[in-house]
Amino acid sequence: MKLTSPRRRVGGIAVVLLATAVAACAPTDESTESDDTESDEAVSAEDCAVDQLPLQTEGQLTIGTDSPAFPPYFVDDDPTNGEGFESAVAYAVADEMGFTPDQVEWVEVPFNSSYKPGAKDFDFDINQISITAKRAQAVTFSEGYYTASQAIITLKDSDYADATSLDEFADARLGAQVATTSLEAIENEIQPSQQPQIFDSTNDAKQALLNEQVDAIVADLPTAFYITAVEIPQGTVVGQFEVTSGETEEFGLLMEKGSDLAPCVDLALTTLKENGTLDQIEQRWMSDVVDVPALS
Repeated sequence: MKLTSPRRRVGGIAVVLLATAVAACAPTDESTESDDTESDEAVSAEDCAVDQLPLQTEGQLTIGTDSPAFPPYFVDDDPTNGEGFESAVAYAVADEMGFTPDQVEWVEVPFNSSYKPGAKDFDFDINQISITAKRAQAVTFSEGYYTASQAIITLKDSDYADATSLDEFADARLGAQVATTSLEAIENEIQPSQQPQIFDSTNDAKQALLNEQVDAIVADLPTAFYITAVEIPQGTVVGQFEVTSGETEEFGLLMEKGSDLAPCVDLALTTLKENGTLDQIEQRWMSDVVDVPALS
């Protein structure tokens, strides 16, 4: 399914540049760096002119993401509107690469299939896809554009709502979406006595929590904030925790393995970091995590 791109410059980007909200904090770790080095080649702006780019469709930037697309990464389940952190990042990268909004086309890419080996029908995918060495064997990642802590969500009346350490979840029934670093964090960091429940989607995990089929679910912190603020108001974020074993939750733009576009995507991201645009987008759309207790 293709999603129609906007026919005007997205206003959300302009709003982003004026925003002053407090930025989300998250740990960083060199272990998230992939061994995929195709994008390390130095390129110039001339090399990355639109008419020089290896694109799916000439003169058009094709961007993939999953459906539904959730806040705070997307707003109103509409990646094309420039609203939400990842929509804003995508359009900022597109703009830096020389594309106008009407030259951006969105396509639906299920999360679990995005990093499978093989040819892609998009130029890059943006969908909270964590950079991992295993995935980088099959696809090429850009440099990271955001790093998120993991968070534990439970119901306010749960026996686990007042937990202050990961050890207190040793006997809990925990769940997370399949093939996510949240699931890996349960297995590697919390190491519960019983196997975590695995769900096809975050929606399924949330419903299981509401049905009390699990005691708690794990998700990245910005998603956890949204879930408890909007979707499950009877839920609470117990706390956040860093990933100390394995790889951290650093998100990257995903491309076909060996993509010749990767150096130009990285050039755009580097520019957005250096001129402050990426930081301003983060400040606009991501939640403040200062008051969320750390679990260890």
